[in-house]
Amino acid sequence: MTRSPIAILVPLAFMAGLYFAVFSPVSQFLPALLKGLTVTVSVAVPSILFTYVISIAAGLGRLSTVLPLRWLSAVYIEVFRGVSLLVILFWLYFVLPEFGLTLSAYTAAFLGISLNAGAYGAEIVRGAVQAVPRGQFEACVTLNLTLWHKYGRIILPQALVIAVPAMTNMTIELLKGTALVSAVTLVDLTAAGVRQNQLTYQTVEIFSALALVYFCLAQVIRVSGTQLEQVFNRHLGAQ
Repeated sequence: MTRSPIAILVPLAFMAGLYFAVFSPVSQFLPALLKGLTVTVSVAVPSILFTYVISIAAGLGRLSTVLPLRWLSAVYIEVFRGVSLLVILFWLYFVLPEFGLTLSAYTAAFLGISLNAGAYGAEIVRGAVQAVPRGQFEACVTLNLTLWHKYGRIILPQALVIAVPAMTNMTIELLKGTALVSAVTLVDLTAAGVRQNQLTYQTVEIFSALALVYFCLAQVIRVSGTQLEQVFNRHLGAQ
């Protein structure tokens, strides 16, 4: 049986990680990188969860028959999808204080990343809902289901199966986007690596280690997305 390239890359990444941690000069400044990694994870995990909430809410709002809600969702999506994440972070952290609203660096990073990624996720959800066969919607009307039962029990479970691969890719992009939080003074994994490089000039070792860590984190998200897709498929198959 042909092995997946990922099945080969992951063990190689693990072995490379052991080398960097034990034999490479990276082991000298590993504590600083690990401290930066905790910041990256502490920003990424809540941002991912909040992004999913925003994506579903804005995606369904985009399809709503209530005109103000549909317009509000459309404006949010176009604004936050059309503006650079870095500019959004600057606005939240540096510009809002000019109007009397001051956010901590963590809050600005959390909101900026979530709002930016949520705009992309909303379009994924919208497309997934529209990809559900029209017969499913017609059946809900025939059965006189409430809006809650229509979407909660029939439409969304099918739409989420369709959306999982694209949402997984978006989540990986969100993770990589956390490298920008240093712009609002947070010392994340990338910022920690840059600082250590300025101190030690171990450029190859440090940035190779950073690439390895981001790759491993992305694989965790990829595997989680695959498992979630299988769970949804089993749930739909059991119905």
